[in-house]
Amino acid sequence: MSELRPGLPRWLLVPAAVAVLFLAVPLLALVVRQPWAEIPGLLGSAAARDALWLSLRTCTLSMLLSVALGLPLALVLSRLTGHWAVLVRTLSMLPMVLPPVVAGFLLLITLGRRGLLGTQLSHWGVEIGFTTAAVVIAQTFVSMPFFVVAVEGALRTLDPAYEAVAATLGASPWVMLRRVTLPTVAPAVLSGATMAFARSLGEFGATLTFAGSMQGTTRTMPLEIYLQRESDPDLALALSLVLIVLAAVLMVLPALLLRRRA
Repeated sequence: MSELRPGLPRWLLVPAAVAVLFLAVPLLALVVRQPWAEIPGLLGSAAARDALWLSLRTCTLSMLLSVALGLPLALVLSRLTGHWAVLVRTLSMLPMVLPPVVAGFLLLITLGRRGLLGTQLSHWGVEIGFTTAAVVIAQTFVSMPFFVVAVEGALRTLDPAYEAVAATLGASPWVMLRRVTLPTVAPAVLSGATMAFARSLGEFGATLTFAGSMQGTTRTMPLEIYLQRESDPDLALALSLVLIVLAAVLMVLPALLLRRRA
């Protein structure tokens, strides 16, 4: 059972309760309005299956890309100092605060058919805009900074004594990274990866702008929910429930895995 630790004024419970209600009531509304008896049929429709399967595939790929590219970036940022560190960190974190539509527009003018790099890619027969690859790129662009923030924060709190001891024992930088640094920050890597997946799962604006909305190709769950919110609100409610459940599982999963590991 949860209890409030000493050291805080009791009156803080009131605004805290208001904040919880503010966040929880819309979720309660979703539960109340949910057409429970029709959910199996709704989720069995072609539109729902395509959106769910596409979201799971693209979010998995974007999470893997976020880890593959974001982990080296987090390692470098945790050791980088000076003015360059500020510049690199700002550029790396900027997608977190950009409006998603702006993020999608930036990708479009870069990798679209008439974009900065897309024009040359088109000459080579490579089309990225409005394809499934565009969905993955858009999701990775907005989700990777969340992974980097989580891992870099853990790296900065890492006790340098561990690596110092390994160095005195003759360990090379690669051995220290593989045997000391990465195992120590593994919980942060896991949390950051699930955070990146969850952010990709909810991505809407950048995907719509850069990849469009084509069923089975680029129409992920958020786009399908937006499309069906007026034409088939029951399907939008059912898909919203699935998306929220998936996001909740992703938030709880790292804690459960780490508790079992401990």
